[in-house]
Amino acid sequence: MKMSFEEDEPNFSLSKFESMLKTNKVFFFDSEEFEDIVLHYMDTGRMNLAKKALKLSLEQHPKSTGLKLVQVEMLIYEDKLESAEKILNELKLIEQLNDEIYIQEAAILSKKNNHKSAIIALLKALDLADETADIHAMLGMEYLFEDELELAKEQFIRCLEEDMEDYSALYNIIYCYDFLDQSEDAVIFLESYIDKNPYSEVAWHQLGRQYYALKNYKKAIWAYDYAILIDEQFIGAYLEKAKSLERIKKYEDAIACYHTTIKLDDATAYAHLRIGKCYEKLGNDEHTLLNYLKAVHEDPLLDKGWVALTDFYIKKNQFKKAAHYISKAIETDGQNRFYWKRFAGIHLQLNLLEEAEFGYRKANKFGDNSLETYIFWAETLIILGENEMAIDVLLTASDIHIDNEEIEYRLAGVYYTKKSYTKGKFHLINGLSINPKKVTLLEDFFPSIYARPGVQSIINNF
Repeated sequence: MKMSFEEDEPNFSLSKFESMLKTNKVFFFDSEEFEDIVLHYMDTGRMNLAKKALKLSLEQHPKSTGLKLVQVEMLIYEDKLESAEKILNELKLIEQLNDEIYIQEAAILSKKNNHKSAIIALLKALDLADETADIHAMLGMEYLFEDELELAKEQFIRCLEEDMEDYSALYNIIYCYDFLDQSEDAVIFLESYIDKNPYSEVAWHQLGRQYYALKNYKKAIWAYDYAILIDEQFIGAYLEKAKSLERIKKYEDAIACYHTTIKLDDATAYAHLRIGKCYEKLGNDEHTLLNYLKAVHEDPLLDKGWVALTDFYIKKNQFKKAAHYISKAIETDGQNRFYWKRFAGIHLQLNLLEEAEFGYRKANKFGDNSLETYIFWAETLIILGENEMAIDVLLTASDIHIDNEEIEYRLAGVYYTKKSYTKGKFHLINGLSINPKKVTLLEDFFPSIYARPGVQSIINNF
């Protein structure tokens, strides 16, 4: 149900109702006035006043279908679905051709996650209703719940056909195109829409996004320029244009766009981060560092800002500073395996082996099963003299990275070191079988094992 009050004209019904509450006098309102009053208070979140108005309205108009439907809407809002259903069932017996009954029935069914039945109810409402835009919107949402993206898109398009300014429908249509990976079709749709509504900055912005997805960055910039031409305060268009300019390596122009967003609104951490990235590409270390620091100052929880500082100092081989900043990133996102892997690598460079091993262990715990992580983790354990743990790590790696010579040669070396000669020989032969040329791995990491006559004999005989 929609409230019918106009914001730009005096609302005599509301004033009259609120005057009645203050004076304890009882005034008469017709049922439609009461509907508007109740819905107004519901829409503005003043539920106590909405309930008072509804109680009085039903006392004055106990047989009003419209007011009972408002009562149903309030019960649905309060999750009192059984009570709402009971009233709807009574109304159905009286007015089987009232589209609003089926709309509210669909709302109840949707709340119960019975979206298929909600769709059936809405289709009944659609047959009965004169104004259908809201029903198409509800159908679109129900089809989304059912992962019927094509049907959802169709319903939202019908909404837009009834109201070209319905940007909620437009965004939902583009969401469907995005989800279906139909950027080319989205471009055709948006160009058609723009032909009918050429001054829609939202449509031009969405067109730019689709061109960006298609990696046609010049066309994306062209579309964003039109959005900006229509609305010079359109921060989103400036941001997206800047991203596109980065893609075609026009870093100075991108910086200018990001600076425009900062002028239009308060400085954002994201804008400073991107400006820093652009300056880094231009080789301007001073402005790179300045903007990264501004980014984390604006938003200390921006983990990507701390990571940018980390990577900046890694490139400068300043690993102590890098270690400080990666720890800051981990404080904001302690379950990010990529951050833990950086943490481990940095501490390995600082020869802080226990910290490095801890980092690799954490990275693995949070989902890093890459061969590189297992190898570095195992090597760190070997240097620390934790051969049993190194074997466990390498055996786990061999279950994931099957028939990998890097794992087999290292296992051979560790087993020979532990004097487990049978197992050492087994893994040495495995490594030779997979890639005999990589036997140099054994020579590099376990030179004394490699030099043993027995090991040389196995290698030469193979």
